[in-house]
Amino acid sequence: MGPTGLPSMGFWLVSITERELARETVRAWNDWAHSEILGKQQRIITPACVSTADVEDAVAEVERVAELGFQSVFLPCQTRPGEEYALDRWEPLWTAAERAGLTLGFHIGTGGENVVFRGPGGAVVNYMETTYPGMRVVSHMVAGGALDRHPDLKILIAEGGAGWVPAIGDRMDEAYRQHGMFVRPKLSRLPSEIIRQQVYASFQHDKSSVEIVESTGYRNVMWGDDYPHLEGTYGHTQSTLHELFDGVSADVRERVTRGTFDELFRLPERTPQEAAV
Repeated sequence: MGPTGLPSMGFWLVSITERELARETVRAWNDWAHSEILGKQQRIITPACVSTADVEDAVAEVERVAELGFQSVFLPCQTRPGEEYALDRWEPLWTAAERAGLTLGFHIGTGGENVVFRGPGGAVVNYMETTYPGMRVVSHMVAGGALDRHPDLKILIAEGGAGWVPAIGDRMDEAYRQHGMFVRPKLSRLPSEIIRQQVYASFQHDKSSVEIVESTGYRNVMWGDDYPHLEGTYGHTQSTLHELFDGVSADVRERVTRGTFDELFRLPERTPQEAAV
């Protein structure tokens, strides 16, 4: 279970293509998460898993887990060919998630092959390859109109950094404006406006993820330590926090470390002692 509540043990359930097996497996995982995690404490917010083998089953599970008190749903960044998130096949799921008030959490490195190069620099190249599909989720759900049609739906791209988010908003605005004669569907807002209102991103070490909050005004940024994974901050969390936030305004520090999370998820009220930390 990651610090942003994403279901590490459930990541690969999305690879199941047999409908009945997928439906029953995610249901079992969600029942376990509810009884062993959500039902025993109020500080770790695990998302639900849903079937990607059948959208109707995914909708039914969204409705069920919302009744159980889940606040988010995990989806993979990469889809099977012909099932991209811009396509209408997902529309019932977006409708159900919006109606239930559930955040959609897309974790980088999920849903497809991450090792694409074994030559010089392969470790870094392949780490970068985990990030690109997260960007693709945003471009598909924005340009395809899913987020425009569902203005109360929020998505989180987890652990892929955040410095790129306003940049791709600019790039998408340019495409929407300069290539407007080719653009379908037409949107009620510019892509960058949709991104700023509905797209969130989390990071561990990226200095640019803090800098963009002040320099661009994009505030949907959330820090996480990603314990205990290799790319996390375990063993050097305090030094990392000082590197990221020393000299940063209190407003930005509060927003990135707490405010964004509180905007997406509900937690019990902090005690005076916790609030002072």
